[in-house]
Amino acid sequence: MVSFSNRVVIPAYVLVRHLDGESVLLNLETETYFGLDAMATRMWELLTQLPNIEMAFETLSHEFDVEPELLRTHLGELLGQLVENGLLTVVLGDVASVRAI
Repeated sequence: MVSFSNRVVIPAYVLVRHLDGESVLLNLETETYFGLDAMATRMWELLTQLPNIEMAFETLSHEFDVEPELLRTHLGELLGQLVENGLLTVVLGDVASVRAI
């Protein structure tokens, strides 16, 4: 289980395209893509823009009328799938990272 105090980073080999409120993620290394519906796209946006996973969870809990534990479970499951497919990398919340050029 990933600690929500950690944060996520988009690997340099991942392309993201947003289409009509949904998203398509492409892992250029494996040549596989992953489609996200509107809710998963919002989760992706917050996970990749905020300083840690917990802040994404808190923001989502204010935006959507959902039980906190259910939201935490769904967010964790999505995060697990994205990491497993090489679409996100989880790093310690207090460690800075720089994309390779």
